[in-house]
Amino acid sequence: MTVIKINAITVPSENGDELAHRFAARAGAVDGSEGFEGFELLKPTDDREQWLVVTRWRDEESFQAWLQSPAFAHGHRSESERAGGEEPKPVASHSELWSYTVAGGSPGHA
Repeated sequence: MTVIKINAITVPSENGDELAHRFAARAGAVDGSEGFEGFELLKPTDDREQWLVVTRWRDEESFQAWLQSPAFAHGHRSESERAGGEEPKPVASHSELWSYTVAGGSPGHA
C-alpha cells in the first residue's frame, strides 16, 4: 500500500527562492531508494508560508529505511557542507511530517 509523507515546511516568503534552490541542488538524491515512488516540492500560490514536500513510498518500511540510510544524511547536507564548508543558515522556521495512505481518488490521465 502506498504511503505518502508530507513535510509541511514553514518558510518566510523572502526565503522561498532559497528553499527551491536547495531542493534543486539535490534533485534525484532519493530516486534510487528502495520503495521510492515519487517526489514533489509544492510552492504556495497564495499568502501561505507552508511549502509541501510530498513523497510517495511503497510502504512504511521503505520510508524508514531511507531515513536511516547514508543517502538520507548525505542528501540533507548542503552543497557547501558536502564541499567541506559550513552549514548554511536555515530557511525554514518550522516543519511537520504528515503521513497518509490513499483512501480513494481517480486514475487521472496518463
